[in-house]
Amino acid sequence: MSKRLALALAVSLAAIGSAQAEAAKSPAWIERSNTDAKVLLDVMAKFNPEFASQIGVPGFDDKVVDLKPDVDARSRAALVDAKTKLEKMLADEKDPNVRQDLQIMIKAADQQIEGIDLTHKYMLPYQDVGQLIFQGEFALLKDDVDAKRRPSAAKRLECYVGKAPGCTPLVDLAKAQTNARIGEKDLIGPYKNEVEQKLSNSQRYAQGIRQLFAKYKLDDAESKAALDAMDSQLKEYDAWVRSTIVPRARADFRLPEPLYAYNLKQVGIDIPPEQLIKEAQFEFTELRSMMQMMAPVVAKAENIQATDYRDVLKALKKEQLGKDDVVPYYHQVIGQIEDTIRREHIITLPQRKMQMRLASEAETAAVPAPHMDPPPFINNHGEQGTFVLTMGNPSGSKSDSYDDFTYKAAAWTLTSHEGRPGHELQFAAMVERGVSLARSLFAFNSVNVEGWALYAESEMLPYEPPAGQFVALQARLQRAARAYLDPMLNLGLITKERAHDVLRYDVGLSEAMTQQELDRYTFNSPGQATAYFYGYMRLQQTRLNTELALGKDFNRQAFNDFVIGQGLLPPEQLAEAVRTQFIPSQQKK
Repeated sequence: MSKRLALALAVSLAAIGSAQAEAAKSPAWIERSNTDAKVLLDVMAKFNPEFASQIGVPGFDDKVVDLKPDVDARSRAALVDAKTKLEKMLADEKDPNVRQDLQIMIKAADQQIEGIDLTHKYMLPYQDVGQLIFQGEFALLKDDVDAKRRPSAAKRLECYVGKAPGCTPLVDLAKAQTNARIGEKDLIGPYKNEVEQKLSNSQRYAQGIRQLFAKYKLDDAESKAALDAMDSQLKEYDAWVRSTIVPRARADFRLPEPLYAYNLKQVGIDIPPEQLIKEAQFEFTELRSMMQMMAPVVAKAENIQATDYRDVLKALKKEQLGKDDVVPYYHQVIGQIEDTIRREHIITLPQRKMQMRLASEAETAAVPAPHMDPPPFINNHGEQGTFVLTMGNPSGSKSDSYDDFTYKAAAWTLTSHEGRPGHELQFAAMVERGVSLARSLFAFNSVNVEGWALYAESEMLPYEPPAGQFVALQARLQRAARAYLDPMLNLGLITKERAHDVLRYDVGLSEAMTQQELDRYTFNSPGQATAYFYGYMRLQQTRLNTELALGKDFNRQAFNDFVIGQGLLPPEQLAEAVRTQFIPSQQKK
């Protein structure tokens, strides 16, 4: 499993209930499918044990990522072997649901093999060791992680720094990985801004790990020795990066076209980028007109002396919440949203409360945007996902705070997206209803996940106050901008300066958020940002086709419950499930 895919999954996935707890509720085919999934899960756990322990696979809390020699060839061979086993299972399987899950897992293995091949062909190996260590430690050092697991974070750190038996310092393995191929002049190095950002964050990660060890009282003499070794090793590694990687860094952020095309496919885009650009540009102009039409209404309601939508947005942003007020205000909005969901019969809510917190500086460096922090994926014992709000962008040359999430009007759409009825509810449905690993883990891509979150925003938009509706449109404007700016930048059709101005002045993002967006398109995750708009568009198409088929018998709550009950199926498979299962079940009623 590639590090990039593992990190994306770890950031975006949330928990399924424990196999034992769900056994009584899960159909037999799900249990059989989950048994089949072990073939692929074992490969992931072998090469990326941090990911395995984060999703709840026991026995990996003190293990670390495999960066030993020939890891590309070894992981590729393991994936090919797993794919062969899955194909044999598919040939013998009769149950249509299990067959579909096997096809999902075979496709996942194929994509990972393709990613290994392309990266090996084009890219000079380079690891952000500081981020790897921080995320490996942070996965175990959280309030909602079982306290019995936390001491493993100290053992894992000892392995990272080479103080545990059989462990080589991770920095040495990372350097050896690069040095083994440094002489291949055709390989391209990382983008120079990416290297600079990673170097600037290195000490943030080290300090963040020290803070976590102190918080959970793991900083005994032995751990302090490991922490000191980590500090010195990371500083030495940073010096090596400056002398070895920086000279090979490229000035042009654009990836080779086959790599960018792979990124788009991996996040779930199944149309040509040129078509995506045209559709997103049209949506952008429509949304901008809607915001301008609504601006006078919002200005009147909020007593703002402005008529242009950009000026109205600036005025709304002045109503910033203090750091101590952000979480209480968001919880107040969560309560109002939940009341609306129940009153309007939008979707079925869980009985428990939603969790939310502010991000630390090190966590924000690793994941700059608001996000869901997942609990264990397997063997879950009641842990919940948490909506994490970031307060600034510490990466890069600017450290100014975001003003995009901490003003009152922004709370409505962001809560709908990250919280309920968005990601938190999406993942809670997988916990409580039981979804196969294939449909929750291996079908994962950003189109599937983010399409639901934007759809959730649209479901709540009619019931929000005018300022909340206005900002919901601005959020959708940002997603449309992403869907054409990301491919235009990566295909050389627009400059970074012009893209900056669109985001800063037409969309109305803060300078910090604008820089974070540009970093996202150009090196943090090229292609991923396009998935929001596309996933939303595909899900709305499925919704409309369902309404057309059922007419007055269409039931919104039943439809929404069915959709999130399917897990993270790709758009085509979800549309098929709606056509062949949901629509007939509703027609019978």
